[in-house]
Amino acid sequence: MLRAESLVKDVASPDDAIALDYDHRHRRRLRLESRGGRQFLLDLPSATLLRDGDVLLLDDGTTVRVEARPEPVADITAASRTELVRLAWHLGNRHLPVQVLDDRLRIRRDHVIADMLRGLGAEVSECEAAFHPEGGAYAHEH
Repeated sequence: MLRAESLVKDVASPDDAIALDYDHRHRRRLRLESRGGRQFLLDLPSATLLRDGDVLLLDDGTTVRVEARPEPVADITAASRTELVRLAWHLGNRHLPVQVLDDRLRIRRDHVIADMLRGLGAEVSECEAAFHPEGGAYAHEH
């Protein structure tokens, strides 16, 4: 089986692509199949967050671009920036992964958390989108 043991930079036209949700983009070792049908083993030296646009190098020289696959998420807005910050605090207090966007927050879809946020005055809209949460204060590579 082919193996992907490293990421490469500056690849203008990768040979193939693979769409992965957030959970599958943060791995060390995982069996995968690309859009073009290439089966390979992701076998990185340590758990790595693969970002949208990263390129994996397979041991046969093939390159595979990583794409963030849309997944069920909820976008959270509020009446003011102050209220949005307050909502972010409540999400952080629950140690939930949160993506911070210009005018809203994004979390994985969770009806219990959505109900809590609505109770706090938030507007919550469900959608399908790529999820890129903050890595945390000590996760420098995120």
